[in-house]
Amino acid sequence: MVALMRSFRFALAGLAYLLRTQGNARIEVAIGLLAIAAGVLLGLSAPEWGVLVLTICLVLILEGINTAVELAVDLASPEMHPKAKAAKDLAAGTVLIAAAGSVVVGVLLFGPRLVR
Repeated sequence: MVALMRSFRFALAGLAYLLRTQGNARIEVAIGLLAIAAGVLLGLSAPEWGVLVLTICLVLILEGINTAVELAVDLASPEMHPKAKAAKDLAAGTVLIAAAGSVVVGVLLFGPRLVR
C-alpha cells in the first residue's frame, strides 16, 4: 500500500510540474473545463461524454509526453543536434494533431446543438 501511495504522489508531482511549467497545458485544461461546462449546459449523451472526456485526456496526455520528451532530450543532448530537434518537433507535432482533432470533436459535439 505504501508503494502505491508513493506512486500516486510521484504521478501527482508530475502533473503539478506540467501545470506549473507549461503554459499550453494550463490553456488546454482551461479549454477542457469550458468544454465540460458546455457539455453540461447542452446536455451531452453518455457516449458523447465518453468522446469528450477521452479527447480532453488525449490532449493532456500528449502534452505531458511532449514535455517529458523535451526534458529528456535536453538532458541527453544539451547542444543542438538534428535528431534532438526532430524528436522534440515530433513530440510537439503529436500535440498539434490532438489539439486539431479536439477542435473537430468540439464542432461535431457542440455545433449541431448551438445551431438549433
